[in-house]
Amino acid sequence: MRVTVEVVGGETREFDVDAPADGDDGERATTYADILADLELSPHEVSVMVDGTPVPEDQPVDADYVRVLRLIQGG
Repeated sequence: MRVTVEVVGGETREFDVDAPADGDDGERATTYADILADLELSPHEVSVMVDGTPVPEDQPVDADYVRVLRLIQGG
């Protein structure tokens, strides 16, 4: 499966990911955390959004378009 990942305020890249399998064939599906690792982003510094809703980074990728929002800290 091909996924487009937009880092808001940054780059947009495409990834080929292993989709969740219907059966248990032993192949592990790609997670949102895997994509963040490829982008060299920490899950503690961003939120992953699918259709405007945040998704857990340990969830298998099941969307063809993902937005990554950098979180801002400060005081």
